[in-house]
Amino acid sequence: MWNSLNGVADLVWPALVLEQRMLSVVPIVAGLIVEWLALWLGGFGLRWKKAAVVDVVMNATSALIGIFLIPALGMGWEYGPGQLVHRLIPIGMTFQIDWLAAFVIAVAVTTAIEACVVRWGFRIPLGLRRFSILFGANAVSVGFAFVSVMMHPAPMPGVWH
Repeated sequence: MWNSLNGVADLVWPALVLEQRMLSVVPIVAGLIVEWLALWLGGFGLRWKKAAVVDVVMNATSALIGIFLIPALGMGWEYGPGQLVHRLIPIGMTFQIDWLAAFVIAVAVTTAIEACVVRWGFRIPLGLRRFSILFGANAVSVGFAFVSVMMHPAPMPGVWH
C-alpha cells in the first residue's frame, strides 16, 4: 500500500495528493454526513436542518480556503520540519511520516477553519468538548480521503497504465 505511492511522492508532496482526494465525491459526501451527524447529535444544540446548513457552509468555506492552505502547509512541512525528520529517521520510515504529517495538517486546517465558521459565522459557542467533537469529525472526514489515496493511489503523470 505505502510502496505504491512512492513514485507519486517523488513528484508531489503528500499534502497536495491528499487535498486533491479530499475534493472528490466519496470523501465529500461521507465527510458531510459525518460532520452533519456531529453537529446534530454532538451537543451543539442544533436541529437537523440547521446542522445541515452549518455543515454545508463550514465545509464550503473549509474547501475554499483549504485548497490553498493545506498544500502550502504541506510544502512548509516538506521544506521545514520534514527535512529534519528525513535526516534523523531511517529512509524507509520518512515516507510514512510525511503522510502522517499531511493527515495531521489537513485535520488541523479543516478543523480550525470550520471552528471559526461555527463560532463566528453562526455564533455557536465552542468549548473544549464541542471543539473536540468537531476535530474528531474532521479526522474521520479526512480519513476517508486518506484511505481513498491508500487504496487507489493517484496515477503517476506520464506513465502508461
